[in-house]
Formats: sequence, structure tokens, C-alpha cells
Amino acid sequence: METRARVIVVGSGAREHALAAALSSGGHEVVSAPGNAGTAVVGRNAPVGADDVAGLVDLAVRERADLVVVGPEAPLTAGLVDALAARGIRAFGPSRAAARLEGSKAFMKEFCARHGIPTAAFAVFDDADAAERYVRAAGRPLVVKADGLAAGKGVVVPAGVDEACAAVDRMLRQREFGAAGARIVVEELLPGEEASFHVVCDGTRGVALAPAQDHKRVGDGDCGPNTGGMGAYAPAPVVTPEVHARVMREVVGPTLAGMAAEGMPFRGVLFVGLMIDQGVPRVLEFNVRFGDPETAVLVPTYDGDWFELLDASARGDLSGVEARPPTRSALAVVMAAEGYPGKPRVGDRIEGLDAHLPPGAFVLHAGTERGADGAVTTRGGRVLAVGASAPSLDAAARTAYEVVGGIHWTGEHHRRDIGRRALAPRAT
Repeated sequence: METRARVIVVGSGAREHALAAALSSGGHEVVSAPGNAGTAVVGRNAPVGADDVAGLVDLAVRERADLVVVGPEAPLTAGLVDALAARGIRAFGPSRAAARLEGSKAFMKEFCARHGIPTAAFAVFDDADAAERYVRAAGRPLVVKADGLAAGKGVVVPAGVDEACAAVDRMLRQREFGAAGARIVVEELLPGEEASFHVVCDGTRGVALAPAQDHKRVGDGDCGPNTGGMGAYAPAPVVTPEVHARVMREVVGPTLAGMAAEGMPFRGVLFVGLMIDQGVPRVLEFNVRFGDPETAVLVPTYDGDWFELLDASARGDLSGVEARPPTRSALAVVMAAEGYPGKPRVGDRIEGLDAHLPPGAFVLHAGTERGADGAVTTRGGRVLAVGASAPSLDAAARTAYEVVGGIHWTGEHHRRDIGRRALAPRAT
């Protein structure tokens, strides 16, 4: 197939492997920076870190990139898209100013308040004593969030008031999260069921992808500590057509209009973390990049052309791209290293990656690397996202867990109930 465009994908996780594979399958040349063992198979890797803004700009110039797709949040909040634009290079993702929707939880909450976007009641503090007085006066557990980026660990959902006050102390007095926790958001704990709602935006309009649901806890039945995500599936039944319409009308529309009115039009993907209670959606958080592991199930459930979608967003004109309701389901299981989500064990050889995959199945790399001997070994906590797409979620789950069962390494662990809110319990 003739190469039509050269695309740089920034990042090294399963999210980036999924995007790189989708772009490569469309006939485009893909360079991943820094990539992993999987992205090296669908394109080539460049040894430039995802947080090296200057290095990434130099790479894009050197490669004469037609499009740069930014995966993680850190380079977005650091202004990578702005730096690329200054060199005349088109990029998928928001500007540094617009990335504050994720980079600052206080900004996000205050933005919602200004524009009437439904979210939990909240207060912002930089003084620990004042925050503790607020929590104790409430007399019930309140969620405590570090304002800045904290590698997914800056949110505490306490079981009681004392635990909430302890979180305030760790963030504001002990500075457990450094500058990211120098200011905190304290907000009401919302009841309901969570969902991940992704909308690709061009500054004024948005194209919604399949609603997904992530599984954050490390253990079956949503037990154990929070992780970066142990699996996902799409579409999520909790996002009914009525809920979908409300999110577009009450959240996405006002967000795009508000960002434009405040002089920072939003381009890229708006990832709305939702809490849905009795059909009423409210915003838990905004992210300004694709979710991981959600991207593993968003890619196979979108029937359009991924380059067309991302490039149109980067150009600021999605008028020719239609929203496409998903016609298939997808489910992905994260296979993690021993010790995750604490200190993961690394360097273990992964067996079973060369096995033939059944129709619809996929294996996405995250924390992997290939050694000089050709063996693929573990390099991080979340090692692989293994899944499948199929006409039904049940069929996707069966195929996904079949493939998971054929891959092994010492200490590997995964959840056996991904999709549990939409499927009957299964043991694998």
C-alpha cells in the first residue's frame, strides 16, 4: 500500500500502539517517539522521550512530519502543540492554554462553574487548616484532589472524614505530590456509575466516539488499590442514547463554546470522565488526551478513517467527518507485571506473543522492550492490553480472555471480570 502521510505518534503505551497501528493500517508511515516493542512492528521508533518538547520538535522537522499525534498529557500541558505550530507543523492535541482543562483541576472546576456545566460542588484550597475545617464542617467524606498532574495518583476517595483530612495533610503540608499538590480541590462524592466519553474536537464542533468504561481497581470486583486502568470495554450500556444526547448538549457544547469565548479554542480529544446516576450525567474530570486503556477499545469500534479524523481535528475543520455510532463491541484486558500498581518487577521474558490470533483479536504493547536477542521483556507496570472486537460484547470477552490465557511471564496478573457491569460474571 502506498504511503500517504508521515505521522509521528508521541508516547510509549498501549494507547500509542493502538493509534500507531490504526494509522499504519491506513497506509501511513508511522514514527513512534519513543514507542515500545509493539510500535516498532507497525512502524519505527525514534529514541526521543515524550517529555522532551525540544527533541520532539526537532524530530518532527527532521522527519518532515505531516501530522504529530500527541498521546500523553504531560507534553500537551508543557506546550508541545504550540512549539510545533511555531515551526509550521500540524499536531493533534490542544494548545498549552487549552490543556489546562486537565493540567489544573481547580481551573477545570471553576470553568465548569462559569459555564454552567454539571459537576460536583467543590472548593479550592492552598491552606491546609482551612481545608481541614471545611472537611470537618461537612461531616462526611469529601474527595480530595491535587490540582496538578500527579501521574494518576493525586485523587483520594476517602472512607471517612479523618481519612480526608489525612489526604489534605499529605498534599498541602507534607507536599507528597510536590508542586502538583500545592493547591487542592475538595469536592462532593458523586453517586452513580462512571463512564469515559471521548469527543474529537476542532474548536467549535465535536465527533463523539463509542462511550467506554474503564476498570481502575487492581482486583476483581473492583477491589484493591487504584491503577492507571486494568481494562476497558465499549460501548458502555450506561451511556444510553438519552444520556449521550445530554452529554453532548449539556457538557460538550458548553465546553467548546466556553473555551472559544475565553480565547483558547479546544482542538484534540476531549475525554469527559462522567458519573451517571439515574440517567443524569455529571462531570468528574476532563482529560485532554485519549484514555489508556480506553483507546484499545475506541480504535476498533470506530468505523471511519483514523488519519482523516485526527488530521481534520488538527486542521480545525471536522465538517466533513461524520459521527459514526459503533456497530461492534470491543473489550481489552490489561496484563500487568508483578508488583503493579506499586513497584513493578521488570525484565521478565514474555512468552506466547508469536501465537496466531483469532479473528478480531489484538495484542497492544505498553511496558515492553525488545532485547538484542529478539526476546520481548517487561519494562513497566502495565505490560500489554490484550483484547478483541466482535459483534457482541460477550463474544469480544470470550476471544480476549482466550488470547490472554496463551500469554505468560513470571508474576503476570490481570483482572478476570473486565466488562462485569455489562456481562455475566466469568472466571478465567
